[in-house]
Amino acid sequence: MIRAGVYGATGYTGFELIEILMRHPRVSLAFATSRSYAGKQLSEAFPCPYDLRLVDAGQADLSGVDVVFCALPHGATVPTAAQALEQGVRVIDLSADFRLRHADEYRRWYGKDHEAPALLDEAVYGLPELYRDRIPSARLVANPGCYPTSVILGLLPLVRAGLLAEAQIIADSKSGVSGAGRSLSLKTHFVEAHENFSPYNIGHSHRHIAEMEQELGALAGSPIHVIFSPHLLPVNRGILSTIYVRLRETATIAAVRDLYQAAYADEPFVHLLPQGQLPSLRHVVGTNRCVVQVQQADERGTWIVTSAIDNLQKGASGQAVQNMNLLFGLPETLGLVL
Repeated sequence: MIRAGVYGATGYTGFELIEILMRHPRVSLAFATSRSYAGKQLSEAFPCPYDLRLVDAGQADLSGVDVVFCALPHGATVPTAAQALEQGVRVIDLSADFRLRHADEYRRWYGKDHEAPALLDEAVYGLPELYRDRIPSARLVANPGCYPTSVILGLLPLVRAGLLAEAQIIADSKSGVSGAGRSLSLKTHFVEAHENFSPYNIGHSHRHIAEMEQELGALAGSPIHVIFSPHLLPVNRGILSTIYVRLRETATIAAVRDLYQAAYADEPFVHLLPQGQLPSLRHVVGTNRCVVQVQQADERGTWIVTSAIDNLQKGASGQAVQNMNLLFGLPETLGLVL
């Protein structure tokens, strides 16, 4: 059995992790932490049947633990991750603290110096479809952001094949309210979000752009510029991304679909939909699945890629467990197929 600990168990991603780990046949939960609910049962924070006592992070016992999941706020993970690594515990971080490879990029996007820049060099970006060969030997896995997961998986076959005619990509994405986290904010109040639909952090201000440009640029072998427009959907969970690209004149729908089929034929969680069928949240909510579609928009080389994921599953906790399975040589789907 893998002994796992969860830091930040009472956020949406933390609780989703608990739900998955509780049904995982090869995992036993060593501890779960919460700052606001320390000393209480998990069932007091969420309506659930788990009599799991929550502890403060300082009381978490790392002895005998194989892996910890850090579902903590951005900027709060570094000390916890460093402590676990010092004690020989592998770390899967669901925050943004280790996703960027360079300290200067982290400073640019997050407005402060990174507390452990040496760990940025060591961390493996936890997108299995890209780094399946590197994840199993990693001590520290940086779980991708939800929006970048939807955009990168939507574009991976095109970028890897060198079919982009331009280095500029437009990504228009919509997320359910749970993507904003469980902390209170005006925009996620029921009256603000219900029967409403609104953009936020548009332009070059959303931090997930850094991940998209980093990973897509590495795939392309040259810089990629992403114009990103996130929107808040009045639903609980799910992300739908509509991505606009220009492809080389040689691209045909048959060739492009063959490219996607070949790229994702052996992927357990990424599926190209039949021609004419478009992704929707209903394809993915409650699963670790990503569904994609690609189609030609006009005769001038404009193409539209659509992708959908569950932001709490493939966009966070499900992908984290997929990474854990890779770390310990287990089937990637274990504990994730409902």
